[in-house]
Amino acid sequence: MADDKTKRGGADRKLIALTEKYEVAYWSKKFKVTPAKLKYAVKKVGHSARKVEEYIKLQKHRAADKSRIALGEAYEVRYWSKKFKITPARLKAAVAAAGHSSKKVEAYLVAQKAAKKTSAKKAAKKTAKRKTSASRK
Repeated sequence: MADDKTKRGGADRKLIALTEKYEVAYWSKKFKVTPAKLKYAVKKVGHSARKVEEYIKLQKHRAADKSRIALGEAYEVRYWSKKFKITPARLKAAVAAAGHSSKKVEAYLVAQKAAKKTSAKKAAKKTAKRKTSASRK
């Protein structure tokens, strides 16, 4: 049981009891979230205060840092790779070249794609020119 008032040891302090208003208020204030978000987190990961804190930190990180690409987080590498339709290796190279800002990485990838198209057009013109000069001989 999460809140046995006869037990005052450390084990009881490590659990969050949603049935007690004062505990919901305490943990909400401690984690700086609304009581509704606290209750959702407890239902998601269990009554352990440590697990709830980790879950809330992860959620705050995801919400606060939408415009930056964190290559240390596997879920972010998957997300941005899928969003830009590139491989994780190309994403890492783009971040190394342009920085961690998603807007800068996107601009870098667009510029890279445009440069690739122009070089392909130049190569096509050269081969067409060679064919016409060869046919004249």
